[in-house]
Amino acid sequence: MRIRVSDVLDLYAAGLSPDQILSELPDLEPEDLQAALSYAARELNHPVLVA
Repeated sequence: MRIRVSDVLDLYAAGLSPDQILSELPDLEPEDLQAALSYAARELNHPVLVA
């Protein structure tokens, strides 16, 4: 089963705590939540130049 980073971020944005997210998505580990946040931070930190 694949869980998108955006799905994890949506749950954080809805106000769920990490423990609640892990309950909603039991296939994930705490490290997966940290990895999703790190990935999102890296992606948002790279501006895209439009010509």
